[in-house]
Amino acid sequence: MAIAKAERLMNLALCLLGTRRPLSKRELRESIEAYLEAGSDDSFNRMFERDKDDLRELGLVIETVENLDGEVGYMARRDSNRLPPITLDAEEAAALGLAAKVWQQARLAGAASGALQKLRAAGLPEDVDPYEAHSALEPRIPVHEAAFEPLMLACRDRRPVVFDYRKATAAHPEPRHVEPWALECWRGHWYLAGFDRDRGAERVFRLSRITGKVRSRGSRFTAPVPDVVTVRETVASWAGETADRSALIRLRTGAGYPLRAKATAVRELGDGWDELEIPYGHGLDAWLVEFGPDVVVLEPAELRADVLDRLRAVAKG
Repeated sequence: MAIAKAERLMNLALCLLGTRRPLSKRELRESIEAYLEAGSDDSFNRMFERDKDDLRELGLVIETVENLDGEVGYMARRDSNRLPPITLDAEEAAALGLAAKVWQQARLAGAASGALQKLRAAGLPEDVDPYEAHSALEPRIPVHEAAFEPLMLACRDRRPVVFDYRKATAAHPEPRHVEPWALECWRGHWYLAGFDRDRGAERVFRLSRITGKVRSRGSRFTAPVPDVVTVRETVASWAGETADRSALIRLRTGAGYPLRAKATAVRELGDGWDELEIPYGHGLDAWLVEFGPDVVVLEPAELRADVLDRLRAVAKG
């Protein structure tokens, strides 16, 4: 069975790499003997989807293209699947090993391990152990949201997605049609930056507010993907990194240490409260809501109103 699957994957990879135009499922089925032997259309579809996912896991970049008739085709461009010669010194190998230890999810851990094995095959010196370097450091990036993995794959494969999203000021979620660009972690929370088709503009979505499943759509991106640095700046701005004003809040004594770390001034009020002056930028209202009754916004008035609106929306369920 393992040999048969390997042969089937190899034949599929050769078909996708050898074509000059996208091939439909029907054309691929007619070209590969193992698919012709599939008992039914459902059996073939399941086999093909598994094989396609396996090839992507192995590193093959497979493009999904929709023609004018709405039929979906697949191809793997040679220029997208060709790597230049890899040369790493000890410091670079150590950095890669450190990055490989960051992820805790089994899927990403396996991908990191496989990447290092490929680097070994490409000529990484045998006397360099990327896992051993800087072993005193144990970096971790937590990911608890179920939406992370399907969105990560959608960003990688440039596939539009649909998901239900609940804004902090809304009582119920609403569907969003998004062309995902990148995932960024900020202040312990994951955000998706992408193009919102319904609003015709770039948007940032916090993963913890995505409800239900993330569904993929077999179509192409309609908006250009910006540079990764621009995406990170967008996430930082939407999540509250960019601040051009100051806000005055009351904070319960012994609470809100992340707010205290950002404060430009702190004054003890007594009776278990302190007064803080903190930078005020886009997204601060959403952050303050997370501290619940430990925070009271004093000024500016619009920030106080935004926080109250979010709290009322949460109270309504």
